Amino acid sequence: MRVDPASRRVTLFSETGRIQRRETFAVPPAERLDLASRDRASHGIKTIMRGIGARPLGYGVGLLTLSVMGWILAGQAASPARQGMPVDWSHRHAIFSQPSTDAQAAAVMHNPRYWQQWNRDHLVRTLNTSDAGLSSPGLLATAGASHRDWSVNLGSGANAGAGVFPAKYFFQVTSANCASGGTPDYVVFSTGLQGTSAQASIVAFDNLYAGCTGIVPTVYWAFNTGGQVLTSPTISGDGKQVAFVQTNGGGIGTLVLLKWAAGGTVSSPVTLVAVSNPAYRACTAPCMTTIILRQGGTGAPATDDTTSSVFPDYSHDTIWVGGALGWLQKITGVFQGTPTRVTTGGFPVQVFPTNATSLSSPVYDFASGNVFVGDYGGYFYRVNSTGVVTRSGQVDFGAGVVAGPIVDGTTNRVYVFASSDGTANCGGQPCTAVYQFGTNFAAGTTGNKVVLGTSVAFPSTPSPLFAGGFDSKYFASGTATGNLYVCGNTGGAPRLYQIPINAGAMAAPVAGPTLTSATTGCSPVTDISNPNAAGGTTEWIFAGVKASGSGNSCGSGGCAMNFVNTPWIASHTYAVGQQVLDTHFQVQTCRVAGLSRATTPNWSTTVGASTNDNVARWVNQGPQLAAHGVWQASHVYALGTAIIDSNGNIQVVTTAGTSKAGAHPVWQMTIYTPTTADNNVRWRNAGKPATASLAAAGGTGGIIIDNIVGTPAGASQIYFSTQSNQLCGSGGTGGCAVQASQSALQ
Repeated sequence: MRVDPASRRVTLFSETGRIQRRETFAVPPAERLDLASRDRASHGIKTIMRGIGARPLGYGVGLLTLSVMGWILAGQAASPARQGMPVDWSHRHAIFSQPSTDAQAAAVMHNPRYWQQWNRDHLVRTLNTSDAGLSSPGLLATAGASHRDWSVNLGSGANAGAGVFPAKYFFQVTSANCASGGTPDYVVFSTGLQGTSAQASIVAFDNLYAGCTGIVPTVYWAFNTGGQVLTSPTISGDGKQVAFVQTNGGGIGTLVLLKWAAGGTVSSPVTLVAVSNPAYRACTAPCMTTIILRQGGTGAPATDDTTSSVFPDYSHDTIWVGGALGWLQKITGVFQGTPTRVTTGGFPVQVFPTNATSLSSPVYDFASGNVFVGDYGGYFYRVNSTGVVTRSGQVDFGAGVVAGPIVDGTTNRVYVFASSDGTANCGGQPCTAVYQFGTNFAAGTTGNKVVLGTSVAFPSTPSPLFAGGFDSKYFASGTATGNLYVCGNTGGAPRLYQIPINAGAMAAPVAGPTLTSATTGCSPVTDISNPNAAGGTTEWIFAGVKASGSGNSCGSGGCAMNFVNTPWIASHTYAVGQQVLDTHFQVQTCRVAGLSRATTPNWSTTVGASTNDNVARWVNQGPQLAAHGVWQASHVYALGTAIIDSNGNIQVVTTAGTSKAGAHPVWQMTIYTPTTADNNVRWRNAGKPATASLAAAGGTGGIIIDNIVGTPAGASQIYFSTQSNQLCGSGGTGGCAVQASQSALQ
């Protein structure tokens, strides 16, 4: 390879057999790939090459290498500390499994979202030393523990909606910034309330981490934008702008582009008046511009939007957004140019004029150039670059396709979530279902389907089915093999399901824990793999329910819950106490440290029993549960019963019988052996609980991740808002913006 920095061109020489080939490429513009760093680039290429395998590397991988070289030549990768990254709803809907072919590598190499995902999954980050003044709170793993790192009142009645996510931005990919820094990390919440001089419509917090000095958190900025924001905000690539849709009086949906600056509070926000679109680029922050969403060209009637979040295409400086009556809008020049609603080339497009129902959130696929979107009438669409629409067969006969699809830009597969499949195949009732389409699906087709419990038949309406989350095994496999976790059973009590995916094909789901005793709604499912967790990489799935949550900390109300779902890894060295979720949706705790075998062990399904795994040994903690009981005196215990003891460990019954009278026994702290004698009952320590919970009135909105700070400076975090009023940690009673620890929902 020969590099010419002056011309920013690279010549690649490759040889296949006796034929030598020379390819010369222009380096791609660095501003389109502004999230790279030298370390990330180097390790990223190695990761992709491992996925492709040990074989001659062809054209696509050469292009990928050149792309990374382009960042370095352009000087954008010289200082990783300068690179920032947004995390919002869209980053869980445009995903990338590991490329395993030249063509797949070539398809993802120019997409900033691929590298954003890679950064989130691989970079280990720490709090800036100058900011670390406090230690993080301890982990409360005991039954009934209920604590959050912080919660702040967003206003009485604040509730943006069950499928609405906050948005997070950090200005350095290798460290976290507090308010004392010039560019502090911040998280943005839409309040769901009409903006007034006494109520912010959108608010951001900084000084987020337990390791920050002073008040944690603080209001960074708060604005009255003149409308009600009922969808998820998004953030520009450089972190200096925010985009969202609000609805104004009279049912007018409006795109808002906002340059923020510090100032205002939730109850005394800065009121902004929109400048014209041409004036926006030069306006001084804080300022905003707006674009009315219309049913056609200039002067056409306005259309509302309370169901579709904006999807930013960073590469083309474009936003895609849906709305009422089935209109899909394209807006260009959003973060770098002159914001313009496109009214030519087939846009805006009404995807199904004879149905004319609201659209959910669209997802743009960089590889195919298509936009994928569902509607509340139960149909799914792909729209090409000229506005030509391809409509599926009807896939939802209940609440509609309320969640944006998940698009795997590597394997060209799309996942759609349906509250009711319209059949009578689940005990005479319809089924909750997940559909898988190709990115080039034909009109009228419904793809492949798996079912996740029951739904309800018309005229009743089931709970909506929100999007699930893929695990780290899927992202790392190189063959699209892993698991998708979804909160299904929309006609009854919500239940977690694991959908195994083998080489891109969905298999029969495995039913997991029931999350509530009531027929109620469930939040989207978020999967988090945290490389910074104590003891090694740990993975959790998160979900919230609106009422009667089963978690120990939730009483009879709304609840946020997490569950360990760390996948087992072949030929991996495990430490005592590490936990994995096996293929039966049961928790296995490592009891003997050592190297695992090369193939999946034959997991014991007997609670308290051991599984041999090469050198490593495991004890079965039992099925993944939302809650555990506590010890009772003179109580008859059945074999396999699991409780949480006074030390915060799970004890399982290995010999059935009646417990002793009086105080609880002295519990063994060592995992597996020796057992604890309790009259004629015997208990075996099976490790720490693999679940935690937190009360959340009305349930939670969407949950976003923050794998920024390693302990002890604050731990990695999650962020969400409650759906009803409760006593917040700051500012009294209202809908709360919440930060909680990943490991124990503190």
